[in-house]
Amino acid sequence: MPFVLKKFNAVKGKKVQQFLLDEAGLSSSVSQKLLAKNRVFDSQGNTLNNGQILNCEYIQVAVFEGHTRGLKPVFETQDFAVFDKPSGLMVHPTRKTTEYSLLDEIRHHFGNEADLAHRIDAETSGLVLVAKNKQASIQLKTMFENKAYDKEYLAMIKGQITDSLTIDKPISKANSNITVKMTCENTHGKESITYIHPLKFNEKDNTTLVKAIPITGRQHQIRVHLDSVGHSILGDPIYGVDEQTADQYLSKALSEDERIKFTGATRLMLHANNLSFTYKNIEYDITSKFYIFSRKRNS
Repeated sequence: MPFVLKKFNAVKGKKVQQFLLDEAGLSSSVSQKLLAKNRVFDSQGNTLNNGQILNCEYIQVAVFEGHTRGLKPVFETQDFAVFDKPSGLMVHPTRKTTEYSLLDEIRHHFGNEADLAHRIDAETSGLVLVAKNKQASIQLKTMFENKAYDKEYLAMIKGQITDSLTIDKPISKANSNITVKMTCENTHGKESITYIHPLKFNEKDNTTLVKAIPITGRQHQIRVHLDSVGHSILGDPIYGVDEQTADQYLSKALSEDERIKFTGATRLMLHANNLSFTYKNIEYDITSKFYIFSRKRNS
């Protein structure tokens, strides 16, 4: 597991944050983050807070140690790298018991200062930009906050689209038992725009391969927008299915055969295919090489 407990003999009478700097060899920013996230404990397992004076035999620090499962960046410079993430892999651990995420590979390859510049859903595959150092992280995250980039996705959708369309519908939280579900039904949602361009229609199974360009960056934007116009993405276990099916998926009670039956595929057929931006006056245009969709297991 990525979170491990590191044990250090305590220096009684010393403030915990100074101990982390002097004895544990952690930076000021890392020490502050660990204390803020309640990841520093005394000998009895009690959480230590910033400013506390040590009066115990040892302290334990829960630190993230990335490990690899063989995933490597597909492109890199001195300041950043790009991974082509497979579907089903979370970009960041959601809890201390998360066994593996893309952050494992990031920290394994580039160290503790490396971080995600942005995120994509676990079920979405494709390009993820990673900063290798703190300065690059600030610049690249600011770039994403300011929408100073272009992203293109490929999606396999149900039904036929013959012409390009602009989906301009506000997105907000859905009134649903599915807490992660979004909707376009609320007119008071956040402004959201997605451009859709059809690429290839498969008459045999009535599906269309499309290019999707999100102008805004809302949660599940492409998924909820396509579903709102009657063309949900194949393999989507939340949109285009009833709430019972979505709940079964989220509770891990939906089998692969059932997912194929209800959604048409074992995975979400959405892939972050292209990322272009300017960094330090250099223009980058990066395209994925691994966008072939497999609708069924082992196919």
